[in-house]
Amino acid sequence: MPPPRRAGAGDTSAFFAATLVLWAVSVGFEIGARGRRELAAVAAGFAFFQAANTAVRAAVSRDPLFVNTAVSLLHSSLTSASVIFVLLCQWRTKGLENMFQHEELVGSSWIGAYSALCFSCGYFAYDQLDMLRYRLYSGWIPGILMHHLILLICFTLALYRNVTINYLILTLLCEMHSIFLHVRKLRRMAGFRDFNRKLVKLEWVLNWTTFVTARVICHILITYRLITDAHKFDKGIELPLALSGMAGMNVLNVSLGLDLFKAFARERNQQTHQD
Repeated sequence: MPPPRRAGAGDTSAFFAATLVLWAVSVGFEIGARGRRELAAVAAGFAFFQAANTAVRAAVSRDPLFVNTAVSLLHSSLTSASVIFVLLCQWRTKGLENMFQHEELVGSSWIGAYSALCFSCGYFAYDQLDMLRYRLYSGWIPGILMHHLILLICFTLALYRNVTINYLILTLLCEMHSIFLHVRKLRRMAGFRDFNRKLVKLEWVLNWTTFVTARVICHILITYRLITDAHKFDKGIELPLALSGMAGMNVLNVSLGLDLFKAFARERNQQTHQD
């Protein structure tokens, strides 16, 4: 059963719900009125993960948090695999030295990158709706809802203009870390909380390793490349939007890192007290 609504939470949820409705109207207009059929993959992504939600709810559990986390794990796994596949294909085709040139990252779209970005965009819209529906967030300005809003804005504008697609695919490497975030949450909900178990220790090693490499270092390198190549961008919205989006992502990474450290310390201390 959803938790009771907190004071101030209604105004917050109304804002995020309104932005989601505006986003849906915008995408629908682009597909229907302007004939942007390639954006149908956004709707397909939304429908796919909503169907996965329904399947998990019917077959495994009706707990909204468990269902949401399980579907998020599915998205992280599929996205990580698709991004790695896209990068490997480009590496074999163009070589590492040509993949990360400014013109390649900004004006081109690697094979499969546009569709993968559309599909993930559909997921973030689904997840935003699911979190709002079951109030799976906390705080007056929930970080997870802000994260999804930032991604929806950046991804959708890039898809409309068909620019910086490859930059955004690189940002999705962080989904490799999200896999272990979701695995940890599902493990704890299933009752496996023994910190001394080898699998739990391995999970934490992979959690920290991917957090540092696939999330922190990757996003810092993308931000650094945007700054050093700033003079190569045409005048327009692309550079300010990309820099502001990455600034938001880096701030959220710091917050996530602090939460991860607290969770790690809490699990270790709980096991110490039990021993």
